[in-house]
Amino acid sequence: METGTTGETGGPAWVGLPGGLLTLRRLLLVGWLGLFTVVTGVVLGVFAGPPWAALGLLWLGALAWGWVLLGRNWRSWRYAERADDLLISRGVLWREETVVPYGRMQLVEVTSGPLERRFGLASVQLHTAAAATDAKIPGLAPAEAERLRDRLTALGEARSAGL
Repeated sequence: METGTTGETGGPAWVGLPGGLLTLRRLLLVGWLGLFTVVTGVVLGVFAGPPWAALGLLWLGALAWGWVLLGRNWRSWRYAERADDLLISRGVLWREETVVPYGRMQLVEVTSGPLERRFGLASVQLHTAAAATDAKIPGLAPAEAERLRDRLTALGEARSAGL
């Protein structure tokens, strides 16, 4: 499978994250801020009076703001496999692009917590000799995460053989 740059003027072939990660994060946001809204409203209603209970609705404003921010953050995550390295790009205000050379990879793991498994997601964690270049790609489909792990492991072994 040919990936990466297509020529001198072409850029890397970026791959975005599937929508399941956004769904999971938004569900967690709604759950936690919904709970905060109810608890704040009940506590203030009991101890300070019913008019103060309306302050619990401030959490709903935070929910709307967080909903938008999660969407922007999810769209910012992407990765690209090139001939000699893996690029990972993320961030909205502070863009961060990590370049991990295949020959420097020491360990590639696929992890999936209980919520990730429920939503059919997995994360790929890349470990290198330098802790600063460790990288993670969250929210991938398990089949894609395993394919990426196998490919990166094979490329890492091939590139490090010459060291």
